[in-house]
Amino acid sequence: MSQRGGRTNQLRVIGGQWRGRRLAFPDLPGLRPTPDRVRETLFNWLAPILPGARCLDLFAGSGALGIEALSRGAAEVVFVERHPLAARTLRDHLDRLHAHNARVEQADALAWLRQPGTPFEIALLDPPFGQGLLEPSCAALEAGGWLATSAWIYLEAEAEAEIALPACWTPYREKTAGAVTYRLARREIPI
Repeated sequence: MSQRGGRTNQLRVIGGQWRGRRLAFPDLPGLRPTPDRVRETLFNWLAPILPGARCLDLFAGSGALGIEALSRGAAEVVFVERHPLAARTLRDHLDRLHAHNARVEQADALAWLRQPGTPFEIALLDPPFGQGLLEPSCAALEAGGWLATSAWIYLEAEAEAEIALPACWTPYREKTAGAVTYRLARREIPI
């Protein structure tokens, strides 16, 4: 794997069965794993509903969010990543971790969302910054049947980004860490 300033790019699993495992990832433009303290906060928020949940890691990149979800008891994680090297590296990590309840789809996220969907209880969205991908992704998740009735959606964006959520999504939590704002929303469809 590449090095920045003489250091290998690595992410660390911070909780669950793979806690402390370090995984190298390639140095690719726009690839920035969610920082440890942000992941720790997110997974504290999700702790009551994560075990047994079906999760989607859209714009997976290094796989930091989806691997953390698997480590903490998610029933299944589908990773969607367009870059071939990042997708291959992610598959290698999942093989090494014996994560048989995960799969990697090498595809453009918005194109992948155009196919018919099977609902996820948790969707993790951390697209490359500055490309305007978050709002179209939210709309595609909603339009394509990708979300369970009471799904939870994690959104990560530049701190200054304004995000219009679909009407049936309710903001639940929001924090800022440096140049990143991260949010958790709940999809609520009346029955």
